[in-house]
Amino acid sequence: MNYLIATCTDRIQAETLYSQLESQGIPQAQLAILGRGYKSADEFGLVDPVQKGRKQAILMATWLLPFGFGAGVAFSLITQLHTFAWAGTIGDILISGLLGAIGGAMGSVFVGGGAGVAFGSSESLPLRNRLDEGKYLVVVRGTEELLRRSRRILEPLNPEKIQSLQTE
Repeated sequence: MNYLIATCTDRIQAETLYSQLESQGIPQAQLAILGRGYKSADEFGLVDPVQKGRKQAILMATWLLPFGFGAGVAFSLITQLHTFAWAGTIGDILISGLLGAIGGAMGSVFVGGGAGVAFGSSESLPLRNRLDEGKYLVVVRGTEELLRRSRRILEPLNPEKIQSLQTE
């Protein structure tokens, strides 16, 4: 989906931009105002990067935990190190598997969740930050042609910032 997002310093400017777009024939179904008194970031569908990272970590853990357990067991059987000899043969293998599963869990958290949040290129975080600062966003959703037409309408009105955003 394609979006054109205009950042406004106050509610009056946001309503002015919205009214101007509407009067120039931009369909009301394609317009939205985000901010205090209007839609929130969650209602509009801006993804929270922390929530996205948590979901990604859980998804990775579903296959990394069993894989890590299997790798720990295989390592113990192949090397025959008997690192945990005090636990007996079966105990040694199970403890090795458990440590492998812990390694898989760490991988899912650090790579799947932590890195996704820290290094992810989520476009929604700056937008959420602007909303947290008390600013308003006027959003136009639609085709490239509709966004170009909307940009021509918005630029003379001097919003704080105009940016295009493309999502999957």
